[in-house]
Amino acid sequence: MRFLATIGFLAILAAIAAGVYFFGGYYSISAVQPDPGPVAWAIGQVRDASIGRHATDQPPMSLDDPAVIQAGARAFDQRGCVNCHGGPGVDWAKFSEGLRPDPPDLKDVAKDMPAQQIFWVVKNGINMTGMPSFGRVGAEDKELWSIAAFVKKLPTVSDSDYKSWTAAPSSAPTTPAPAAAPPAQQ
Repeated sequence: MRFLATIGFLAILAAIAAGVYFFGGYYSISAVQPDPGPVAWAIGQVRDASIGRHATDQPPMSLDDPAVIQAGARAFDQRGCVNCHGGPGVDWAKFSEGLRPDPPDLKDVAKDMPAQQIFWVVKNGINMTGMPSFGRVGAEDKELWSIAAFVKKLPTVSDSDYKSWTAAPSSAPTTPAPAAAPPAQQ
C-alpha cells in the first residue's frame, strides 16, 4: 500500500512540475528552437491519433484518374501548397524554413498516410502549425480530394509533368493590334 501511495505522490509532483514548466513560461514557444524531444513526441502522437480518428470520409471519385491528379496538381500550385512543401522541380519558399514544426516532405507523407487522412488535413488544417484549413476558406471537397490524389502520386510525378500540369493556359490575343498610329493632324 505504501508503494502505491509513493507512486501517486510522485505522479502528483510530476503533474505540478509540468504545470509550472508550461504555464510558468519556462517552455519557450519560439519558432527559433525545436521543441524538446518529449514535447515533440507528445505533439506528434496527439496529431497522428487525432487525424486517424477523424479522417473517415471516403473519396467521391477515383483518385487514380489522371484528370483528377492533374487537377490536384493545379490546385496544389494555385492554393500555395508549393510555397511550404515544394513540388517536383520546385523548391519551397524561403519563409517556410521559419515554420515550426517544419512542413513535412509530402513524398514521405504520400507513403505513410492514406488519402482519407491527407484529405482531412488539407480540409481541416492542423492547429499550432502553418497548415491552414482550406475547407474553412471555402475550398470545395472535390478540389481537396484532387489535392489528396496528387499528393498520393507525388513520389512518381516528374518535374516536367508537374510543370506542364501547373502551367498557365496560353491565351492568344483575340483582336489584332493596330498596324500603325493614325497620322498626326497639323
